[in-house]
Amino acid sequence: MEVISKQESDKTIIYLMGELDNHNADYARTKIDDIMAQSLKRIVVFDLKLLSFMDSTGIGVLIGRYKKAKGKQQLFVKNPSRTVDKIFLMSGLYDIMPKV
Repeated sequence: MEVISKQESDKTIIYLMGELDNHNADYARTKIDDIMAQSLKRIVVFDLKLLSFMDSTGIGVLIGRYKKAKGKQQLFVKNPSRTVDKIFLMSGLYDIMPKV
């Protein structure tokens, strides 16, 4: 799992790469929290183009980030793979993190 970010004029983009599962959830959670805490942008976009796998632990990581950001930052996702897109649809994650 690798987590990197890029600052754009109006948003922070967080790239999640690899597998977001129980084995690396703590790393991903910590890294995302650090990026979001340092960002002065109100919009945070998770780019999932290179996220190859996500399980229920990954859903928990993203929901936790949503709860921490609530009222401070708006969260969005883009470029989910077909498999990750199905997970977002089934879990209702798009209701709190719309796809852009």
